Amino acid sequence: MPQNLDAVAVRAWCRLALDALGRAREEIDAINVYPVADGDTGTNLYLTVESASQAVDAAFTGHDPALPSLAETVRAMAHGALLGARGNSGTILSQLLRGMAQVIGGEADGPGDRPTGDGPAGDGDHVDGRILERALRQAAESAYQAVAHPVEGTVLTVATAAADAVSGAEGDCGAVARVAYDGACAALEATPGQLAVLGRAGVVDAGGRGLVAVLGALVGALSGESVALKGGSGSHARVEDVECEEPPGGGGGPAFEVIYLLEADDAAVARLRSRLDRLGDSLVVVGGDGLWNVHVHVDDAGAAVEAGVEAGRPHRIRITHFGVGDAHTTPQPPRERAQRAIVAVVPGEGLAGLYAESGATTVPARAGEPPASGELVDAIRRAHAREVVLLPNDAELRHTAAAAAEQARTEGVRVALIPTRSAVQGIAALAVHAPDRRFDEDVVAMTSAAGATRYGELAVAERQSWTMAGICQAGDVLGLIDGDVAVIGSEVARTAAAVLDRMLSAGGEMVTLVLGESVPDTVGEHLEKHVREAYLAVDTVVYRGGRQSALLLIGVE
Repeated sequence: MPQNLDAVAVRAWCRLALDALGRAREEIDAINVYPVADGDTGTNLYLTVESASQAVDAAFTGHDPALPSLAETVRAMAHGALLGARGNSGTILSQLLRGMAQVIGGEADGPGDRPTGDGPAGDGDHVDGRILERALRQAAESAYQAVAHPVEGTVLTVATAAADAVSGAEGDCGAVARVAYDGACAALEATPGQLAVLGRAGVVDAGGRGLVAVLGALVGALSGESVALKGGSGSHARVEDVECEEPPGGGGGPAFEVIYLLEADDAAVARLRSRLDRLGDSLVVVGGDGLWNVHVHVDDAGAAVEAGVEAGRPHRIRITHFGVGDAHTTPQPPRERAQRAIVAVVPGEGLAGLYAESGATTVPARAGEPPASGELVDAIRRAHAREVVLLPNDAELRHTAAAAAEQARTEGVRVALIPTRSAVQGIAALAVHAPDRRFDEDVVAMTSAAGATRYGELAVAERQSWTMAGICQAGDVLGLIDGDVAVIGSEVARTAAAVLDRMLSAGGEMVTLVLGESVPDTVGEHLEKHVREAYLAVDTVVYRGGRQSALLLIGVE
């Protein structure tokens, strides 16, 4: 069956790209030496794709139970990336996605005849390999046009190599994506020989490494296969000394990075490009149709913002002093920081109250709507502390939490991420939290307590499915231990008791039960009695989770 690109595949692509960048984020940050060695390219790319993925999810939610069209989906992806673009590489990536969306959405003419009709370019609500080839070419060309002074050996080179590789390629979208990925990998390997700063550091281009991850995710979304980076190109492998081109302005560079969204017409943006080009370097202006994302490195941040004001209406203004952190254009009154704070993602109002009583700043975890890294960063800012312990309380949030922690560190906050996978592990960590201890000692104690807590959960099966415990039917009560289905039952109390018995078979001193809104208190009383009678040395504590919480959470310390 042909592997062609439709709305569902685009959604899968965004999610896989986000996961791939989450896994590679630290590696990409570590090899970030150009245009500024500020170690944030991986984080910026992750945040950019996170915004794109959220916009696509919102498009699907808005059409539920129907599906959005392919054109609507790719436009949402591009718009989300534009709004959330961070840093030099993130801004360029947003333009690459916009260029692809223009072709796939039927908005731009490419080489040859354009399919007719008001829908997406292609047969029905999907596109074939020929259209994807054009989309990759448009992406590379539009990204080059967005950068004031393109430099080879960067993400631009990798994008162009991907487009060149598929020129004249035959096959469906899966085949074309694979060829593009192979071409990008080869180009990435060559970047240290094209850019002197990369050659001296012995690394590949960080932005190009991120693009390779995104293209690998596209292959995975179309083929269902996981794609590993060829040859470990993202590593710190030393390259041979070669004669490389030194980019212009290679000294210390400007002191500030300025980024803002801008509402302005095309003529005003053209004038703005010229003015900003005289003020600094690393100028990238992406977008169109009245909304733009402006990125530039300058010594006079005020002048860069003033230029935006003269061109139109700038907003979401972000100024970063390299090596210092964020400086916002609106002065904030000084407020004394607390020494240490806890920030936790919490499902359910009852648990949120419990965490708040322990002094934690909470971020709600809504069913089907995991918090974005921006929400976690905002919570860290609200905590207003010099040191923050971050508890994600969900294995699926590990990359999101890591990106948020990295962003907060750039703002001068010392952040320790404890990889809690359930709210009951977070409760165990909170129980041993001692703010008067040294930070490292406190983090070690909290991490140890969380790691010593096994976690279980009860959920109701939505459909027939294969599980580790056998086949379940819709409506069955599933008992999960450490994320895997261990018990299938028909009644909450009995299934929970079976889960408890399995968890306590390996020992335990304390059982924590968190009852969901629909679970009566009698269930908690029954389970507490069961533990008391069967396990004499084990204590039990019961909490109400409230709305948005799981059916039942179980912790065994």
